[in-house]
Amino acid sequence: MILYGDYHTHTIYSRNNHGKGTVLENASVAADKGLKEIAITDHGFNHEFFSIRRKNLPQLREDIMNAKEITGVDILLGVEANIISLDGDVDVKEEDYENLDVFLMGYHKLVNMRSLKDKILMNWANALAFRPSKERINRNTTSFLKALDKYPIDVITHLNFGFQTDTIAVAKMAKQKGTYIELNGKKINFTEEEIEIMKAEGVKFIVNSDAHTPDRVGEVNKGMNIVYKYNIPVSQVVNINKLPKFHKKRGN
Repeated sequence: MILYGDYHTHTIYSRNNHGKGTVLENASVAADKGLKEIAITDHGFNHEFFSIRRKNLPQLREDIMNAKEITGVDILLGVEANIISLDGDVDVKEEDYENLDVFLMGYHKLVNMRSLKDKILMNWANALAFRPSKERINRNTTSFLKALDKYPIDVITHLNFGFQTDTIAVAKMAKQKGTYIELNGKKINFTEEEIEIMKAEGVKFIVNSDAHTPDRVGEVNKGMNIVYKYNIPVSQVVNINKLPKFHKKRGN
């Protein structure tokens, strides 16, 4: 099995030293590891500490073009957007789409939510309760389903990390919408039963590193171990032995 691309990497454009490397450094590591393609997906605009600034997108695009010319690796400009409301709103606006090649979305703490109610029920409730209630899981799930219905999301990142959902409900709708479920290089929060059901349902997965330092680019062992352990067909892993299709970059 050959990893063609890593579509979840961070750079210094994620503020406050959250991402450690430059675009060129990420791309150089990718080239050394034989990757054909990577995406730069710094944190979405509403993160209180680590967000990329909209005003920096043109410079990021320029850095991407320069790094692509130097390394020969195709580099996509993306964002790891944040869900910011119970109604499924995220911190990407429609006018942002023209600047993005790939659109990732996940849940993160320390994000400016749409309202105080959203902050209480999404941030505080999930941070303070150790065992999620059925009501909270249903609420979280509904917010993800609404986001999938509203936006051309390419990848759901680290599903269930800090924000428990009905995994199968989210995965089934993701399949309908042409959205990939990430097998994250750092954190995978699925039960064995959930993985088996997603496999049987034909859900499409993507293995990504979630690299915050250049040396981690292409490090997808955690995801690949899941692929091997559960015998997930290569046809269901969109960046193994092939390049994935994204809503904007290569059609649905």
